[in-house]
This record gives sequence, structure tokens and C-alpha cells, in this order.
Amino acid sequence: MGVFLTKTKIINDWVDYNGHMNVAYYILIFDQHGSEVLLTNFNMGEESAKTTKKSTMVVESNIAYKQEVKEGDEVDINLIHCDHDKKRILYKLEMVHSEKKFVAATYETLSLYVDLGERKVAEFESEKLKIMNDFIEKNRSNFNSDNLKFYDKLKK
Repeated sequence: MGVFLTKTKIINDWVDYNGHMNVAYYILIFDQHGSEVLLTNFNMGEESAKTTKKSTMVVESNIAYKQEVKEGDEVDINLIHCDHDKKRILYKLEMVHSEKKFVAATYETLSLYVDLGERKVAEFESEKLKIMNDFIEKNRSNFNSDNLKFYDKLKK
């Protein structure tokens, strides 16, 4: 089911000589249209990096390509799992063809929370923990924890 984050349209610049979206642009879409939306909702996106010098950095990711998308296709980016510990956030996104409703790809990411001034891993502040916990609790019924690659890396 998932939680809808955003929608985007596949443009010509993202299409390769095979006539479908090149693998590099799946990461771009997941990062800019999925991760950044989610992290901004948690006050950990670009604005946080600039003003508080705190942000997240990806340490592991896994992408699965399920079905091709082509120029002109619109895709929805949905959050299908989210969890965290004191220093890490784990989430999984899916890219769904907006019209035909098939899953084109999934992207699982494990990121560390980082103090950019010191370039060291930091613990989430209590207000960010509350934002994440409230969001997770509100959306838990929409999440699916099947086939997570990095769940055991959370220190709960």
C-alpha cells in the first residue's frame, strides 16, 4: 500500500538507447522525489543541513528493478517502510507506474544521522525522534517489512 510522497514524469534525458529509463535515473528519482521529501518532513532535509548542520548520509542501499518505465510515463513514489534507532534511519520506497499501477522499482536505504560541522555520526534530537515516531505510528498499517535487507542493522 505505502504512503504517497510525490509524482514525477519520465523525461527524454533519462531514457537510454534501449528506449527505457536508464538505471542512473532511478536513483535520482528515488533520491530527489522520495528521500528528500521524506527527510524534509522529518526536518532532516536540505534546510536542516544548511541551518542546523545536521543531515543524513546514505551508508547502504539496495535497488530492485521490476519493470521498465519509458519517456512520458508518470510514476508515484511511495514510502513502504520506515524505522529508525538513535542514529540510523531505514526506509524503503517504491516507484509505481501512475496509470498502470505496476511496481517499476524499489529502493531500500540505510542512512546515518550526521553532525556536518564535526563530520561525525550523531544521535537524533528528541524533537526529530518524536516527529519520526508519530509519523511511523500514524502510518504503520501502510508499511510492509517483507524482504528488508538492512533491518538487522538498526540497533534497537
